[in-house]
Amino acid sequence: MEKIKYQGKYIRVTEEVIDNAVWERAYIKDGVQVFPITSEGKIILIEEKRPHESQATRLKFVTGQLDAGEDPIEAANREMQEEIGFKADHLEIILTSKNSGTINSSFYQILAKGLTPSKIPNPDGEDTIVSIKEFTVNELDKLIEEEKLNWNLGLLGYFKLKQKGLL
Repeated sequence: MEKIKYQGKYIRVTEEVIDNAVWERAYIKDGVQVFPITSEGKIILIEEKRPHESQATRLKFVTGQLDAGEDPIEAANREMQEEIGFKADHLEIILTSKNSGTINSSFYQILAKGLTPSKIPNPDGEDTIVSIKEFTVNELDKLIEEEKLNWNLGLLGYFKLKQKGLL
């Protein structure tokens, strides 16, 4: 029988006895990461305040979590509207990571093209986004090489875009 040990806004932690062993499981809200591409072929990233993380301000791709009943494509457009003030006419899931076991969640990486201005309020606060920046592929490659862009699951989507020739 599953016993909830913690229930928060973004994470739920349970304990379950299976074959006489206690297993802990963390369920994290499903997330999206968006690669908005401008008509000039540049990729939009944000510089964001993250006071609860080890790096208080960081450069990152547009990301967020799915709201209840929302699909990844809807979430991607909403996150772009909140964080960079654009929505996209063309959205395509390029990579899906599904984790199950101790940590459970799905993470969708989405290509966004055909951007048009469309700003909605950022529930994290408008001052969370320090700046919005556009980069060429060569500029991003240099940031990665210089480790100015964090090595994480986000880069897997970026490399997938490059491999597919979508950048």
